[in-house]
Amino acid sequence: AAGLASAGLISCVCGPASFYATRAAEQIKVDVAYSHMNVKVIGVSGGVSYGALGGTHHAVQDVALMRAVPNLQVFLPADASQAAALTRALAASPEPAYVRVGRGAVPDVYGPDVTFEIGRAVKLRPGKDVALIACGEMVYHAAEAANLLAAAGIGASVYDMASIKPLDEAAILEAAETGAIVTVEEHSVKGGLGGAVAEVICQKHPVRMRILGLPDEPLYNGESKDVFAHYGLTAEGIAKAAKEVIG
Repeated sequence: AAGLASAGLISCVCGPASFYATRAAEQIKVDVAYSHMNVKVIGVSGGVSYGALGGTHHAVQDVALMRAVPNLQVFLPADASQAAALTRALAASPEPAYVRVGRGAVPDVYGPDVTFEIGRAVKLRPGKDVALIACGEMVYHAAEAANLLAAAGIGASVYDMASIKPLDEAAILEAAETGAIVTVEEHSVKGGLGGAVAEVICQKHPVRMRILGLPDEPLYNGESKDVFAHYGLTAEGIAKAAKEVIG
């Protein structure tokens, strides 16, 4: 792919995210990012979407690795429509990129006419009590959590941070105005979306914060929905975390 890009083509490679983030890490770092080749690396079956195949096939450290590589953009679209809009944006961009998607169908968050702006978060709803910042498949669950919180009299803003790198710091600082932030991701709590948001918050606008994701341990194995339920990555679990961080 890097060789094709060096000849002026837009190259895309597509394969399991778990292997691109480990076996192919050096090639992505050196041949793609360091050499600044116009390659789009599409990691499929990200997170725990390989289910019961277990830790060898789970991709829950990939965002941490990829966002630490200079010259490499990182994106996690929330649904099919946003993934299509992201594809059009990437085709117009000369930058190397890593895109992580899941394995199966996910609920719609956006309509077919959605656009994608690299480096910009999407604010899905306003709220003054707590901010939910999510990426990938977790955006839908964060939006559902906001509905549960609204029913309890709590106003939760929801941000879709599909662009992990470049990161929309202005949106994070706006979210911090609520005084409480919960980040939600299908990724290890180490170094992913939560880490990226915390880096901004601790330096520029410290507020109460909770990183909701997968723990730093060998994970429970099963279908995605079962893993999400086990670790609280559901609307109910996110709403509970929001109430706790509000205090």
